[in-house]
Amino acid sequence: MTTDPRIRRTGCRRAALTCVVALALGLSAGCTAEEPAPVPTPSSAVLAPGKPGEPAETIAPEDYEGMGDADVVTEADADFMTRMIGHHAQAVEMAQLVPERSGSAPLAKFADRIRLTQDGEIDYMSRWLEDQGLPVPAVATASAAPSDGSGPRAPQAHDHGSMPGMLTEAEMTALADADGTAFDRLFLEGMIKHHAGALEMVDDLSAAGRDETVQEFAANVAADQIAEIDRMSRLLDELPG
Repeated sequence: MTTDPRIRRTGCRRAALTCVVALALGLSAGCTAEEPAPVPTPSSAVLAPGKPGEPAETIAPEDYEGMGDADVVTEADADFMTRMIGHHAQAVEMAQLVPERSGSAPLAKFADRIRLTQDGEIDYMSRWLEDQGLPVPAVATASAAPSDGSGPRAPQAHDHGSMPGMLTEAEMTALADADGTAFDRLFLEGMIKHHAGALEMVDDLSAAGRDETVQEFAANVAADQIAEIDRMSRLLDELPG
């Protein structure tokens, strides 16, 4: 029996994505070069994009069987993109506190990179949701920061409890009230926790998602945030006692 090459490519990407997250968490088991099993029929509902201006259609798993390569995504794909917008928005809000509160030029440069990268990814995720006929969270567009970084994104109400790594309102207040080395330490510790939470979300997606574009995007997010965790850990070690 011949395996559909598109299924094999998707399976390989998922295996690579799982390995990326496993490496970030200090794990190594299961990250081999063996060819993964074909992707099974989703066990949860899938979403079929509607016509322009129409919402996506929800398809039950039993009705999905036999649809082959129909243009559908799982609820896990849509949930990941929706929630990650809010997750990224808090990281951007944190990064925009740095210029006025930190005296560290390396940290200011690093924070600006986070702001630019995650603002761009928010735009990408918003377009993906629009293409599927799905709603875009208000946090993606409300009071967006100027593209040149000349002004901050207004503080937003974030769903702290449903996403791993999110800072609480008290933690965000403490960060905004700090300055100098105290701020640098709170920022780096908070952003490392924030990035680790994003990696958990990517790991969850790798097990339940189906859309190849979302899988590739998530793998890129994971790779960037793993590298940034390493950089922040070194910056944290360099802070005065």
